[in-house]
Amino acid sequence: MRYLAFIIAALTSAEMQAFGLAPRLVVNVTIDQLRTDYMEAFYPLYGQGGFRRLMQQGLVYEGGRYPFTPIDRSSATATLSSGATPYFNGIVGTQWLDRATLRPVSCISDDKYSGSPQRLLTSTLGDELKMSSNGTAIVYSFSQDKESAILSAGHAADGAFWLGDNGTWTGSKYYSTSLPAWLKAYNTLHPQQGRVQALTNDNVVSVSLQAVTSAAMGRDEMPDLLYVTLSAARAKGKENESWQTCMESVYMQLDHTLATLISGVEQRVGKDKVLFVVTSTGYSDEARKNLDKYRVPTGTFYINRTANLLNVYLSAIYGQGRYVEQYYGNELYLNHKLIEQKRIAMSEILGRSQDFLIQNAGVADVYTSERLMAGNNDILKIRNGYNPINCGDIIIDVAPGWKLLNEETQQVIYSSAGFMPFPIIFLGSNMPHEVVKTPVSVDCVASTVAKAIRIRAPNACTTAPLF
Repeated sequence: MRYLAFIIAALTSAEMQAFGLAPRLVVNVTIDQLRTDYMEAFYPLYGQGGFRRLMQQGLVYEGGRYPFTPIDRSSATATLSSGATPYFNGIVGTQWLDRATLRPVSCISDDKYSGSPQRLLTSTLGDELKMSSNGTAIVYSFSQDKESAILSAGHAADGAFWLGDNGTWTGSKYYSTSLPAWLKAYNTLHPQQGRVQALTNDNVVSVSLQAVTSAAMGRDEMPDLLYVTLSAARAKGKENESWQTCMESVYMQLDHTLATLISGVEQRVGKDKVLFVVTSTGYSDEARKNLDKYRVPTGTFYINRTANLLNVYLSAIYGQGRYVEQYYGNELYLNHKLIEQKRIAMSEILGRSQDFLIQNAGVADVYTSERLMAGNNDILKIRNGYNPINCGDIIIDVAPGWKLLNEETQQVIYSSAGFMPFPIIFLGSNMPHEVVKTPVSVDCVASTVAKAIRIRAPNACTTAPLF
């Protein structure tokens, strides 16, 4: 019995020690359009505290991947916070077409508030931390744009804040009826500074550090969570500059900004009590080159003309009617009511539409809702980026090098299947340095952080932790 009691006591002690190793503050840094190749290209120009420290001291996964396509800032952010793809979390992009109104809606639109996470259909890491701590943990999110701020914060956060058009920090009344007193004071002490990208990154870090101080984040045994969204995108107005000239400036400034954030948090919380997670949104809005000039195959696919031609084709088969009710981006929305009235099997009309569309110049593939719902592993990335509620009935994959144009709205989408490398880096909280070359999926980030702070992973996160 004494031996058994000794074992139980030893196990209990080990568990308590393991719990004590949990970081008191997790800082999730999402850098929009961060690229590994650019990050490495300017390595000699960095100081000691930013990218250089992350790469030399962090646990670096070189081959970050998103398990779905297409990717934009909002869908990437939602996946990072929820650990789930758009198929489950519902955030297929910054905007999509509302089937009820046939009008575009924002991923954070809400009739009651200036923005809310109501369209995010799953829980997030912040939500799970709030539930696990009975609401005592602190969860804040800061970004230059409201979509990233809200989708990172989730449903139960203490606040999501972004830079308003006048350069001051604002938030949604969904989280609180008024800004925290410390943030009001911050706005007063830091008047309008505009929205120049370099200054914007610095502003995001400055207010994030103020939150750590004023809200006493990381000061007790309960872990807190801070989301910080920065940008590595090419500055507006510099599209004609060479990539090296423009991006050198962006990455050097970003290096300084990261160093300020890392050192500032460590000074406030303690080097061994904070875990930094740094990754990218995994896409790039690069300046488009004139492919014709270099004789690279290209062309323009007109989505509005194609929708009209498909409607003519279906009318010739099934009788007059508006079978294609609307189109948005590269998606076509069929008229379900008309199809039902004419007693046409949805599988039949989808099949005919697919056969017709695939013959058009510039079309690489056509995905129907029926094909995507079948769950074929060969098109898993497309299915993961699809959501039955928020996507059309037909998705047209335009050939690489081509552009999709909607002549009515002037919306342009450039098609590129090129691989963009980006890292997933963990730093701090006694994390060992290692460089892992094995590709890993970003939906592992939420489960990994959840394990590190001893809480459940978000409710649609099915991936195993990285460590």
